Amino acid sequence: MDLNIPLLREICETPGAPGFEEPIRKVVLREIEGLVDHIEVDNLGNVIALKKGKSSKKAMIGAHMDEIGFIVTHIDDQGFARFHTLGGFDPKTLTAQRVIVHGKKDLIGVMGSKPIHIMKPEERNKAPKISDYFIDFGMGKEEVEKYIQIGDPITRERGLIEMGDCVNCKSIDNRISVYILIETLRQLKTPACDTYAVFTVQEEVGIRGANVSSMKIQPDYGFGLDTTIAFDTPGASKHERVTSLGDGTAIKIMDARTICDPRMVRFMKERAEKHQIPWQAEILTAGGTDTSGIQQMTPGGSIAGAVSIPTRHIHSVIEMANKNDITHSIQLLKSCLEELDEFNHQR
Repeated sequence: MDLNIPLLREICETPGAPGFEEPIRKVVLREIEGLVDHIEVDNLGNVIALKKGKSSKKAMIGAHMDEIGFIVTHIDDQGFARFHTLGGFDPKTLTAQRVIVHGKKDLIGVMGSKPIHIMKPEERNKAPKISDYFIDFGMGKEEVEKYIQIGDPITRERGLIEMGDCVNCKSIDNRISVYILIETLRQLKTPACDTYAVFTVQEEVGIRGANVSSMKIQPDYGFGLDTTIAFDTPGASKHERVTSLGDGTAIKIMDARTICDPRMVRFMKERAEKHQIPWQAEILTAGGTDTSGIQQMTPGGSIAGAVSIPTRHIHSVIEMANKNDITHSIQLLKSCLEELDEFNHQR
């Protein structure tokens, strides 16, 4: 299966910080038109797309649209902006990066901090903090305030490139899953049960969109769809890797917020083996995904698992995923949705 790289590039590069997902939501709505039986956007901004199946049981897939970003909190007398994070950041990844402030018009800025040349020895040895950084627009306060104001969202500026067998961009987390869910809908003919593909909001600040949409849908079955750590780089011990790029899609066993239902884990492994889809097991001891909202935010809970996409350099502007892993993730999700009528409910 060849990936639609132009579409993937658009999905990754389109802005959509938590709570400000409108630009990427427009892309999603355009792409799923005609692929499903019903589309709605709820009050929080989740896109809920229903594809009717052979039974009235309900399956929900959650892929979050938002990307980690920032919000403007202050503009000083010289025109430099201060900001608050929207999502989790390692401060050292901000050094020497370009960002885009989305105000009356998009304004490019650069992340600045104190030059190392004039740092005191004790400052050089300290890990950077978010508060050490500011945004420089190369213009004064009066000019800056023509275009931006406090409360405007900020996203990172970095385009998608192909590198060997991989794609590399900002916001692979979780735009790769947005792409996978769209492509799964494109290939999915008749699912085993009513299938709700939900493109969620505000995952990076607390899984808020998945919680709200799960309460509305009340699914019987659930699938999270998100990236996971691939720590398969120099210096990593085998037991630290979580997953490795190129070894196949990952089937989540657990993360810090979810222990996947063993019945669903078993079902997903069986689909992978049946269709000869390469896969690897994922245990992530920190962090969480929409899977927790899908599993827990409905009366009695849903029978939930997750398809995870191995990704290097997560929460930076150089996130990397393997093209074959992306393809295998689409294949696994599609086979699970088509064959849920074979699900064994026995514990």
